[in-house]
Amino acid sequence: MATSQMELQQTKIVPPAEWLAARKEYLTREKEFSRLRDELSRRRRNLPWEKVEKSYVFDAPQGRLTLGDLFSNRSQLIIYHFMLGPDWKEGCPSCSYLADHFDGATVHLAHRDVTLAVVSRATLAGIEAFKKRMGWRFTWVSSFGSDFNYDYHVSFTKEELAKGKVYYNYEVTEFPAEEAPGASVFYKDAAGNIFHTYSTYARGLDILVGTHNFLDLVPKGRDEAGLAHTMAWVRHHDRYTGNYSVDPAKPYTSPECCSHETHS
Repeated sequence: MATSQMELQQTKIVPPAEWLAARKEYLTREKEFSRLRDELSRRRRNLPWEKVEKSYVFDAPQGRLTLGDLFSNRSQLIIYHFMLGPDWKEGCPSCSYLADHFDGATVHLAHRDVTLAVVSRATLAGIEAFKKRMGWRFTWVSSFGSDFNYDYHVSFTKEELAKGKVYYNYEVTEFPAEEAPGASVFYKDAAGNIFHTYSTYARGLDILVGTHNFLDLVPKGRDEAGLAHTMAWVRHHDRYTGNYSVDPAKPYTSPECCSHETHS
């Protein structure tokens, strides 16, 4: 949770010995959390798998690639489902905020037998244009014309949206856009069989956002108290300016709407 200005003003100022005692007491909680996180990660790795029976093909700069090709000769694949629809002029600001963390990780993941790839339903031309604007280098392919996004519950048909609720994050819920964020994990065995091992959505993606973890360290935290929605402050990294300010009352804007803004 974010810390309010009033809570900051009420923070106790104490002598060093008292500060150290409080810090060490909190350290025990941090260690409990670390052990719990390790246990949850172990349980995640022990979840059952499902075999991917359907063939998926993606458009990439080097041509058509199968899901198996995306592994790039490794056995583990993480796909980030990036919100960028076929008629959008730019990607979702929140997905872009998260994707700003990818390029630094890809080389390290590659040396742990993991490939990271990004998939969107936008056309390859749309993806390449936005990727160039953002200055990103990670692998990003198009699932346009494929069932992939629908099968992994990160794209919704107009018929589904017309009903007011869609299946997302393992429940039927309201969602304000035709595209949604998520991450899916796959394993490929020596025979070439592919298995879906895990998918996560919504707040399950939080662990991938390094900037959030930095913000959690500072006194104001993520500073989201009073915002109409938690990521109202996020912009594409080329849209922060010297006079940047946040309108706390601004409601969530669907990427489908904001995608038609022109880039200045």
